[in-house]
Amino acid sequence: MNWGMMSRAERDAAYNNSAAVANSPALNEARIAASRSFRAERPGALDLPYGPRPRNKWDLFPAADPKAPCLVFIHGGYWQRNTREEFCNLMGGVMAHGWASALPGYTLAPDATMTEIAAEIRAALDWLAANGRAHGIEGPIVLSGWSAGGHLTAMALDHPAVAAGLAISGVFEMGPIRDTYLNDKLNLTDEELRTLSPLRLPVVQKRMSIAYGTAELPPLCGDSRDLHAMRAAAHAPGALLPVAGADHFTIVLELADPAGELTRHALTLVP
Repeated sequence: MNWGMMSRAERDAAYNNSAAVANSPALNEARIAASRSFRAERPGALDLPYGPRPRNKWDLFPAADPKAPCLVFIHGGYWQRNTREEFCNLMGGVMAHGWASALPGYTLAPDATMTEIAAEIRAALDWLAANGRAHGIEGPIVLSGWSAGGHLTAMALDHPAVAAGLAISGVFEMGPIRDTYLNDKLNLTDEELRTLSPLRLPVVQKRMSIAYGTAELPPLCGDSRDLHAMRAAAHAPGALLPVAGADHFTIVLELADPAGELTRHALTLVP
């Protein structure tokens, strides 16, 4: 991709996952419906506030064993769409293996800057570290997320509460984002390009695997490969997981499925 020679329409298309996947509305509707049922049918501590803003809430789904690992999943939507409640069904994969799970919400752009969004995720992890035990969650935390959540996973990997990470279909270089329609709400600053691009930041020496679908848009595939290569060069642990044939919306099915590729890999991330 010769970014500097591309038109605005071409740059927009390079990051427009919804347009690239024709059946994305149906896939989203199916996930949302499954999440609604999941949330209603499983015992959990729902809508627990960790901060002052309306979306600063947790949904916690403890395991039978309080010391079981917990998958914390950060939802996607390019930092400006979706809610945590719409992704609960993806926790079914690891929970079938006895894990706990937890989903934090966060304020969306333009009501929050990306700097504020990243800070909210850290505040959410602070809260979970302090209060998880009271809700039956005290095992090691594997931080995960999809799309924008993949980016936020990489940004929060260094949090003391996080044992390991699984970043799915993330964007890890913010520079090109500022040249697209996504920046209409994000309004990224020069400082944010530097401080919020994992590809520009020091490598965190914790295990983090990086997954992407081989049918995803080129910038997302490239960012995943580039971040893994940077981490591998610094001897940071973690696998690169190209999920064959998956697009930006079907890749998460590998997490919802107890036998899915991402579920099976998540189970290996902590002892």
